[in-house]
Amino acid sequence: MSVPAEGALRAIVPGVAAKIAEFLGQNADESALAAAIDSVAQLVAPKGPDAQIEFVFRQADGGLLVEAHSGGKTSEVRCPLAV
Repeated sequence: MSVPAEGALRAIVPGVAAKIAEFLGQNADESALAAAIDSVAQLVAPKGPDAQIEFVFRQADGGLLVEAHSGGKTSEVRCPLAV
């Protein structure tokens, strides 16, 4: 999923991550996901009105792995999920 680095569309990413966790049959704390996603986004976020961040979600080791990519930078966070 690719969204602008700033603004309202980036704010939907934690909700999408929570829905992915739900699809995987697990529960996730959306506010914890939001904090984790914001932390990786800050590490790769470029400046400028046209800047984009690509988020990749995948199941890994009982958790949800969230990768953020932008401008040649990559960061990831593993969010534990509860059944």
